[in-house]
Amino acid sequence: MDTNFLVLLQLLLAHILTDFVLQPSRWIQHKQKHRGKSLYLVLHALIAGILTYLFLQELKWWYVALFISITHYLIDLWKVNLANDNLKSFLLDQLFHLIIILVAWLYLIQGFGMIFPVLSGMINSPFFLLIIGAYLIVIFPVGFLIGKATKRWHTQIEPSNQNNSLEAAGRYIGVFERILVLTFILTNNFSAIGFLIAAKSILRFSDKSETGARKQTEYVLIGTLMSFAITILLGFLVRHFIFQ
Repeated sequence: MDTNFLVLLQLLLAHILTDFVLQPSRWIQHKQKHRGKSLYLVLHALIAGILTYLFLQELKWWYVALFISITHYLIDLWKVNLANDNLKSFLLDQLFHLIIILVAWLYLIQGFGMIFPVLSGMINSPFFLLIIGAYLIVIFPVGFLIGKATKRWHTQIEPSNQNNSLEAAGRYIGVFERILVLTFILTNNFSAIGFLIAAKSILRFSDKSETGARKQTEYVLIGTLMSFAITILLGFLVRHFIFQ
């Protein structure tokens, strides 16, 4: 295994152990209640630095562990002072930690000079642009297109049936199913698409006792088939350009 990649894995593992394994729920509750005055906040940050130091196994890199510890404290202090502890704050918190880890990693491997060449190579790579473009298309424009195409049938579904669904659940299900279908096609796992269709049909069509369930089933089926058809066609188009 490449030494540079090993260093990145060591930094990531130290972070995962710190944030998700060695942080009891009572520590989190104490931090949220006492915020900057919580001793657990300091202890948590110290653990981040200590684990980083232990995983790196280099005495001369003590200042990197100190950098991780201080930044971990500041990021967590920012998070506990937020009004809402929700998914957005969690994702931002982890994003900031990952950025710090990447900065520390690039410093350790002396890789700051590689950033712009790598970014330039990605931007000028047809393979990279095709893959990223395909995923962006199935996540955003395709969902918008399906929503517009099925809008005329949406009003025919009884309000009682619509209220039984989670808010925006169908949209998120559609996004994730298209991501999976595209991934299966690009990785040559076509049989997994059939499994995905079967799994979704069981979950979405299991309750047919309600009034108007047939209309709801037909509405969902139309959207599902459109979603799968567009994604499959796009996936094969991307494969054609990649493997030609």
